[in-house]
Amino acid sequence: MEKVFVSPSRYVQGKDVFKKADQYVKKLGDLALVVADETVWKAAAEAFSAQLKKGGIEVVKEVFQGECSINEINRLTESGKAKKVNVVIGLGGGKTLDTVKAVADHLDTPVVCAPTVASADAPTAGLSVIYTDDGAFESYLFYDKNPELVIVDTRIIAESPHRMLVSGISDALATWIEARAVAEGHNNTMSGKQPTLAGKAIAETCEKVLFDYALPAIEANQKKIVTPALEAIVEANTLLSGLGFEDGGLGAAHAIHNGFTALTGDIHHLTHGEKVAYGALTQLVLENKPFDELERYIGFYLKLGLPTSLKEIHLEKATDEELYKVGEKATAPGETIHQMPFAITADDVVQAIKGVDAYVKDYKSRHGWSVESKKELLAMD
Repeated sequence: MEKVFVSPSRYVQGKDVFKKADQYVKKLGDLALVVADETVWKAAAEAFSAQLKKGGIEVVKEVFQGECSINEINRLTESGKAKKVNVVIGLGGGKTLDTVKAVADHLDTPVVCAPTVASADAPTAGLSVIYTDDGAFESYLFYDKNPELVIVDTRIIAESPHRMLVSGISDALATWIEARAVAEGHNNTMSGKQPTLAGKAIAETCEKVLFDYALPAIEANQKKIVTPALEAIVEANTLLSGLGFEDGGLGAAHAIHNGFTALTGDIHHLTHGEKVAYGALTQLVLENKPFDELERYIGFYLKLGLPTSLKEIHLEKATDEELYKVGEKATAPGETIHQMPFAITADDVVQAIKGVDAYVKDYKSRHGWSVESKKELLAMD
């Protein structure tokens, strides 16, 4: 089977690049549907739109309602159609950007993704993750092309909440784990074709950058400054992870994340990346990878403050019946868990979810881990 590599037409990253937005967008259209939620409109989208207007680009403002659902996509599509826009722009996080990609596909216009947080790898991808209006995973939508433009202002990212950057690091940490599994099984990427050497190399590089620069980048983010480490992590979270997952493939980690949407309750107070963290550890347990690799990831997740136990993902009181709902959804037909190099059942998922909790408790006991000791352990590295 042939190999395929896909990517956005142009990726622009740097400090204050939103102040040059009109220079890039005017090549794509002059009547823009600009979509952001209420918070992002105040923080970045108003200034972004003002810059577009300076460059002679008209703006139609829409407020994103919070879920990348079919109803929200249809609502925004009708707005764009009524105004006869010729380019669609999204500012915000992954769900906003996935929504505008679907809207642009319906309108047959170019799409611009302008993330204001580095919390997910949605900006570069030629697909959207679709949820119900209540936030349960529903399906993937695939497009014939990737975004025409991805523009990332690292000053905006530096000023974003610390939790969002860490969530993006967590999401990106699953990239190489999943791409490696897909390659080992000689399975297909998200495009339905075999992975290229380039796709695998990008996914592996993503992991290296994350382990090398995540901690100093987080410090920069907490102080709201742009440093080379922050620039590296923003690129890893956005470009490397985006190309890595789409051109390398998804495996069990994201399928288990989707499985968690079968439940209700406090788990949904977690971000996408925080749930993927537990999914990635679960995949490593399913793969029975060497213990030192599992420990490397457990230790890193703990340093990042990510959830690694059933208690931290609000499932310490979950019944076996509830966990089986997760396993069944994670292994549903068409899920990416079937891209793994071996068959996985719902029961396998449940056992591995419990296994992660047991391994992490053992790790904490052996390493004397506690919230209070986190800074001491960071200083030892």
